[in-house]
Amino acid sequence: MVNEFTNSNFESFTSTNHLVVIDFWAEWCGPCRLIAPIIHELAEEYTDVVFGKVNVDLENELAIKFGIRNIPTVIFMKNGKVLDKIIGAVPKTKFVEKIHSLK
Repeated sequence: MVNEFTNSNFESFTSTNHLVVIDFWAEWCGPCRLIAPIIHELAEEYTDVVFGKVNVDLENELAIKFGIRNIPTVIFMKNGKVLDKIIGAVPKTKFVEKIHSLK
């Protein structure tokens, strides 16, 4: 399941000790639409990882807080701390490698 993260619920999802994968995206962004199905597939495959999406147009405060300058940007967090990020549309294998290295 991919959760919709907002400014009001973000902390409750990211303060967990689980790995959290956050896709910063926008509806008008072509590359964002390319990775959206990948994020949904990963969420089905990795049920021990929390997945979420942040629409940067609706949640600008979160985009600013994390210094999002390019989308899509996928951030990997654990215990409320950013561990790594991937910027741009990349193949599913890159996300899988990153998840395995951070679990």
